[in-house]
Amino acid sequence: MTDDVVLSEVRDRIATITLNRPEARNALSRAVIKGLRTAVRAAQADDDVDVLILTGADPAFCAGLDLKELGSSSGSATVSDTQPTAETPVAERGPLPPGPKPVIGAINGAAITGGFELALACDFLVASDRARFADTHARVGIQPWWGLSVLLPQAIGLRRAREMSGTGNFCDAQKALEWGLVNHVVPHQDLLPFTRGLAADIASNDQRAVRQLYATYAAGSLVSAGEAWLVESDAAAAWQGKGLDPAEIERRRQDVVDRGRGQL
Repeated sequence: MTDDVVLSEVRDRIATITLNRPEARNALSRAVIKGLRTAVRAAQADDDVDVLILTGADPAFCAGLDLKELGSSSGSATVSDTQPTAETPVAERGPLPPGPKPVIGAINGAAITGGFELALACDFLVASDRARFADTHARVGIQPWWGLSVLLPQAIGLRRAREMSGTGNFCDAQKALEWGLVNHVVPHQDLLPFTRGLAADIASNDQRAVRQLYATYAAGSLVSAGEAWLVESDAAAAWQGKGLDPAEIERRRQDVVDRGRGQL
């Protein structure tokens, strides 16, 4: 467990990290940002963890930066501490410390502005039917710098991203699903059980293979589509160059067949 404003629990190789400032709708104060980054780094380094889940204490996921703190001298430091520069590696430019393990966002309520950017920093999202998303940077009179203008168009397309940023309008869970912003929408009470089920599916795989796949996705996202094909082929060649066990691959292939029959 980290500081009380951020909780962390590890169970069944899954770390569940919870923003725990519900009275402020989990707004990102300096303490929350520090606690969040500490918890994520610890989970990424923990040999007993394969997957991370990021969520918020009800009723909100995250209302963004604490605007009261942002208006103070300490608030300026909150923002400055997380400012990416040309020298900052791409993987470290968002709100979450980098690491090889998947991060699933379990969006339990409103994800607004900086909280929206925090959601976008996850590898994919599962939404409660109470989830809401909004980019209100322009309404507040600030600018994003945790990658919203990059990650939001990747998720929903440039024109829809421009609509969300230009209007500041809220997008409900169903529209987020239709637009491809979230992978699943579930009843609120099912959010964590459902997300833990997906995390368990990931944890049941070969973790070296999962992490290499995620690294390949990340590297491919930084180059053109043509170059991304070469990123993939280079990763595959390096992987196979380490040697493969045909008997073990066949055993796993049969497990995949049996699992597929059970899912259909």
